[in-house]
Amino acid sequence: MTTPNFKNFNIEAYRPGKSKVKKLKNVIKLSANESALGMSPKAKKIISKKNFNLDKYPDGKSQNLKKAISNAYKCNPEKIICGAGSDEVIQMICQLFLNSKDEVVVSEYSFLMYRIYSTIVGAKVLFAKENNFKASVKEILKKTSKKTKIVFIANPNNPTGTYLTKKEVLELRKKLNKKILLVIDDAYAEYMKNKDYSSGLDLFKNKDNVFILRTFSKIFGLASLRVGWGYGSKKIVDALKVIKPPFNVNGIAQLAAAESLKDKIFINKSVRHNFLYAKNIKKFLEGYNIYSNSVSANFLLLNFEKCRYSANYLYEKLKNKGILLRSTEDGYRIKNKLRLTIGSKKENLKFMNTVKQVLKK
Repeated sequence: MTTPNFKNFNIEAYRPGKSKVKKLKNVIKLSANESALGMSPKAKKIISKKNFNLDKYPDGKSQNLKKAISNAYKCNPEKIICGAGSDEVIQMICQLFLNSKDEVVVSEYSFLMYRIYSTIVGAKVLFAKENNFKASVKEILKKTSKKTKIVFIANPNNPTGTYLTKKEVLELRKKLNKKILLVIDDAYAEYMKNKDYSSGLDLFKNKDNVFILRTFSKIFGLASLRVGWGYGSKKIVDALKVIKPPFNVNGIAQLAAAESLKDKIFINKSVRHNFLYAKNIKKFLEGYNIYSNSVSANFLLLNFEKCRYSANYLYEKLKNKGILLRSTEDGYRIKNKLRLTIGSKKENLKFMNTVKQVLKK
């Protein structure tokens, strides 16, 4: 039999953080930056009580969800596009803007899907050097040219946990060529209470050359339902609607996401929980000479350069005891580091107790 010819992409497939360990049950997964407290009780309640007509297609325009987003974030519903996770919105943006002769600029250790989707549509991806694992406005600007169509920035950045200040983000947009689309990924914005930080959505609601990404996979705890959204110029959003897959956000996801936005108590509780345990874990690990970024999102990038043990040593020891962290060598090529998601109280205590056992002083 003959297999018809297909495209070969010179890219490494995205490899998510591990979620299983052979022969072990009740694994603690701290590898994917998921919600420490699960989903909102309001979302749980409506999912359990609602009588879904799963034999019917969902609303292809996600109108009720857009209305809920608009109310929650005080933004124009006509400038919102919903996707099956923000991943799908990234993919659509690349399809809409990029051709084979175009260039995209990303920071050195940025979220992998920016480079993957850009490469798939044939664009050239350029990497701007970072300063101590933080995106550099100066280095990003150095990489831009007449061929640059998009600059992607995750703020705060995954996997490094660092962020650009409000001043730096405004400087970046001001100094970039006006024809370049600046895409700001606000995936972890809800966790950010740092005084020098402002989300892309807060800064650029009325900018036609900035596009914002948001997700319900992180603080809202709906990772399995795959729902995210983008916000930008009405012209861009109208063009995205043409290429958007029909019925791309399932009905349960739309309903749960809309309900999650109403639960301010849960959101505030999640933020407080994250800050408390991120701070405690950071201090705890410093006792073993394992250092990390300042507390920002719901994860820490652990640096083992001053530790007597390597990142891989701790990773394997924890994995064998049923605790999974993210190796940053996969895809990111960051050596001797691990990314640790802040988990529930029980998970965090188990993590710290296990580290004590493994890294005995």
